[in-house]
Amino acid sequence: MTAPKSVLRADLAVIAANVAPGSRVLDVGCGDGALMAALRDARGIDARGLEIDAANVAECVARGLSVLQGDADTDLADYPDKAFDYAILSQTLQTTMRPDLVLDQLLRIGRKAFVSFPNFAHWRVRLSLLWGGRMPVTRLLPVAWYETPNIHHVTIDDFRALLAERGVKVEQTWFLTGDRRTSAAAANFRAEHAVFLLSR
Repeated sequence: MTAPKSVLRADLAVIAANVAPGSRVLDVGCGDGALMAALRDARGIDARGLEIDAANVAECVARGLSVLQGDADTDLADYPDKAFDYAILSQTLQTTMRPDLVLDQLLRIGRKAFVSFPNFAHWRVRLSLLWGGRMPVTRLLPVAWYETPNIHHVTIDDFRALLAERGVKVEQTWFLTGDRRTSAAAANFRAEHAVFLLSR
């Protein structure tokens, strides 16, 4: 009999596998709490969440998770310095008003930070723009431009440049295409989404 397949999205599975057991974690933009529940149940992690959507907050609370309703752009300032071992921002950076300031807050609150985001320089996105002349709709970017929550279209190279500009150390990276890891070689072209582990 085979083990059941993980219910975590690919980037969340990478993060879950690389958070040290027993850590204190803040999951910013935690959604329905799937990552927090996995960290709590499988790794004994004290996971807290911040989520803007009331329905997701209710779902987290129903799972027995500790979540506050709040906005990453404004409410991270309320957390004390180094209150967590890890601050996590998964598939949320591109939806914030000021990703640069949110990144600064993550690295102030957590000793380390995981950040994952869709790569808008992936070859399918480029091809869609080149041949169709329109903003792409893909499995990872499934809605039209006028209804997407993505307000900043970031690429892996853009993010690396921001990290260099702000003096942020890259501890580890993972690049994903679909649900599979892909090589770091030409990741800006080949990877659909990226996961970075960061520190100051």
